[in-house]
Amino acid sequence: MSIRRFYDRWPQYNRRLTEVIGAMTDEQLAIRPSPELWPIWATVGHTAGVRVYWLCSVLGEPGAETTPWPDPTDDNGWEDDLDHPRTAAELVTALDMTWAVVDGCLDRWTPEMLDEEFERFFGEHRQIHSRASILQRLLTHDAYHCGELSQTLGIHGLPQIDLWRAD
Repeated sequence: MSIRRFYDRWPQYNRRLTEVIGAMTDEQLAIRPSPELWPIWATVGHTAGVRVYWLCSVLGEPGAETTPWPDPTDDNGWEDDLDHPRTAAELVTALDMTWAVVDGCLDRWTPEMLDEEFERFFGEHRQIHSRASILQRLLTHDAYHCGELSQTLGIHGLPQIDLWRAD
């Protein structure tokens, strides 16, 4: 039995994000919540890239090579290159490609696998993460940034990301 049923709304949340981002212009994607914060496109790129980092780099899941981040340990993500804005099409492709990695885990992983622990070093600090904690981190990370993006979009009179709207 896979864990998919425990995360049955997550595919919908990803779809809602891609629907809104896919309809945006380059000018809209360049909007920043404040001058010192990332533009929308960088936040979306970061959201997609984090999926690959945690699942492929930390947990060793396959699929990084099919995404814009074939080496998820490289510290030069899309959001770090603010001189190279990403288009709506690039962002949707990145979200779809990284979602495929998440989707594969939801199908392959069983409830018994969720307790398995993995070691990660953050600088000099050793951390232990379970598969369950990483999935919770990714789901809440997606939701956090969708909320952040929605607030910015709403302030500018643009359609917000309604994660919970019925299909």
